[in-house]
Amino acid sequence: MTPHHEHEFEAAPGLPEPLPPGERILWQGAPDWRVLALHAYHLRQLAGYFGVMMAIQALYHWDAPAGTLLSSLALSAALAGTALGLLALGAWLSARTTLYTLTTRRVVMRIGIVLTITLNVPLRQLRGADLLAHPSGVGDLSLALAGKERIGWLHLWPHARPWHLADPQPTLRCIPNAAAVGEQVVAAWQAVQSMPASATQDAVSGVSPAAARPTLSSAGTTHTVTA
Repeated sequence: MTPHHEHEFEAAPGLPEPLPPGERILWQGAPDWRVLALHAYHLRQLAGYFGVMMAIQALYHWDAPAGTLLSSLALSAALAGTALGLLALGAWLSARTTLYTLTTRRVVMRIGIVLTITLNVPLRQLRGADLLAHPSGVGDLSLALAGKERIGWLHLWPHARPWHLADPQPTLRCIPNAAAVGEQVVAAWQAVQSMPASATQDAVSGVSPAAARPTLSSAGTTHTVTA
């Protein structure tokens, strides 16, 4: 996906400020909205739920006049279709307004449909990362942060690792070629470790530098990469 410079406050697409001298962009990308709709907004499960509810409705009113039954089912189908359409629109808007950036020193996440926030995650602050890749190659790359303070899960959603409410992990959701991006994150992290600490002063508020080498593990069925 080609990044668009749609936010007037950005110094460059996805970046609220110009990069310091010596820092450069390695990768930029955004979620695949169709995969996001399926795996973050759960359209497939909801469609199945609505289908089951309509089947139960038809069985419950099996002895009703055909015209009445069809009208009732048509109304239910229209409501279900509207709900699914709105969720699909939400997934599209979320993907359209999101831009993930990997630089030689940090991961930057510009997220938010109505209220845009930019999350800056210095690579020095990572304690690990987790890859969930789907057969298509699209996947999620979750970033585990060192330290105790966290960004609220609801503030991150849908750009958060599912079900990790107590330990919210910023996640690059449904990105194409997720395994290759994960390898780039590991390589960039390794390069950062060889830099003097004074050369990478950026930090997430309240998050301490990781003490151990992070690993990129695979939670899916594809690649496993270790730093």
